[in-house]
Amino acid sequence: MAQSSATSEFEAHRPRLTALATRVLGSHSDAEDAVQETWLRWERNGPESIDNLGGWLTRVVGRICLDVLRRRTARGESSLDAWVSEAIVDEDDPTPEQNATLSDSLGPAMLIVLDSLRPEERVAFVLHDMFSVPFAEIAAVIGSSEAAAKMAASRARRKVKDTPPPSGELSQRRAVVDAFLTAARLGDFDALLHFLDPGLTWHRSNARGHMVRMGANEVLAAIRRGDPDRIEVRKVNVNGEPGLLVLTASGHRLGLMACTVADGRLVGIVSITSRKLLERLRLPGQ
Repeated sequence: MAQSSATSEFEAHRPRLTALATRVLGSHSDAEDAVQETWLRWERNGPESIDNLGGWLTRVVGRICLDVLRRRTARGESSLDAWVSEAIVDEDDPTPEQNATLSDSLGPAMLIVLDSLRPEERVAFVLHDMFSVPFAEIAAVIGSSEAAAKMAASRARRKVKDTPPPSGELSQRRAVVDAFLTAARLGDFDALLHFLDPGLTWHRSNARGHMVRMGANEVLAAIRRGDPDRIEVRKVNVNGEPGLLVLTASGHRLGLMACTVADGRLVGIVSITSRKLLERLRLPGQ
């Protein structure tokens, strides 16, 4: 196989490999590194010796991603850390170029759930449920039997099913978050309850790590404790989803809220208050 022809064949697979690695790792830059490593292994292996290029590339990039996840686990790192560094926070809709990147990304709530999985479970779930990779191939990626690969994906699926995806047009989801913000500013707790799903999951990421608070009452209690006169809240989009940026009167970053809206109600909030993470954010106008 001529080099130019082989390169073209690999490039035809690159978008899918990048999307797969981004979903597994939660970081576009880490995904690009994984795909580049796949390219290097493909070159070293010899393109002419590979019969099923698509299957071979999927197995290789899957193993590379698995190794990355295992190293993160050993170091106690979170996918949310990488996500914050790459998050697109904007007051306007993302550009077409940004949308191309965001199409492969996962929301912060999903990343936190995926971080609760063992690396093998996470890889098995993403490969099978998001990319329809057969369990026989997944078993080769995670180094298990086909039955064990099925069990790993099943365990992951049970945890992930409690994280509902957003629904409705972005403008509709934005309207719900805006109404929630207005009700919070006015102290209208009856209205707030209308916009909060009773089973809302609230993830809080602060200097002590990631904590999960369940239910709308936790959010209401936090709003009651707040002092709206001492903060400024700006409406932003966070990776194309409605969010809120909380600042002091002098512009110091206090927190970022990424909101998930489904069926006209807030079903998930990820609030980032860790100073270290907030300092990494690229904010509008900066």
